[in-house]
Amino acid sequence: MEKYYDAIAFSDWTNSLSCAPMIKAQHPEYETWNAGIHGKNNVTCIDCHMPKVKNAKGKLYTDHKIGNPFDSYEQTCTNCHTQDKASMQGIVAERKAAIQSLKLKAEEQLVHAHFEAKAAWDAGATEAEMQPILTDIRHAQWRWDLAIASHGIHMHAPDEGLRMLGTYLDKTADARTKLVRLLATKEITQEVKLPDISTKEKAQQAIGLNMQQISAEKQDFLNMVVPQWDEQARKAGRLSQ
Repeated sequence: MEKYYDAIAFSDWTNSLSCAPMIKAQHPEYETWNAGIHGKNNVTCIDCHMPKVKNAKGKLYTDHKIGNPFDSYEQTCTNCHTQDKASMQGIVAERKAAIQSLKLKAEEQLVHAHFEAKAAWDAGATEAEMQPILTDIRHAQWRWDLAIASHGIHMHAPDEGLRMLGTYLDKTADARTKLVRLLATKEITQEVKLPDISTKEKAQQAIGLNMQQISAEKQDFLNMVVPQWDEQARKAGRLSQ
């Protein structure tokens, strides 16, 4: 996927700090499931999230109330696993904690890379000097997004999640190493300090988001478009008067 997007020079947006052309992972659950142990054994979404159940008359059918496999453990997990429910929940919790820990460490490094890239631009770095750095940042954040935007990766493909986050750290380290060298050529040898991003609001302010304007534009859009949608739905008979 990364090679494809790079080949056509595609990006979903440009980061406002580093100016790196970014890619957004669009619900990559299928790709990560496919790379994991469940996918490799053809254990599908239905097997875990829509188990076979019986109604009051004893008729067997596929439950269309999609939910957590642990909520119907005997009808889902025990078809393959011999561990009891508590043991399985413990295993999943450990995997989730491992991914969360690596995720947070990796995020911290990438935040530094974005702000260091901004410092390099501000110091007069050229596009030619920045290009390999921006590619590393792009590839790093893509790997983070591919792992973290996939809901339940700790259940579907924990090994793949850890692998992607590991290569994410490698790419971020490459970017930051190149940035240290580039900043040194611009006579910047001190550490680039991060602004206060301890809350969502402070982080939005640090990257220059005008949330009042964004909220107003969103409301204007809703005021304009939603009535049109409602009218179209009424004409199509999908919405009551």
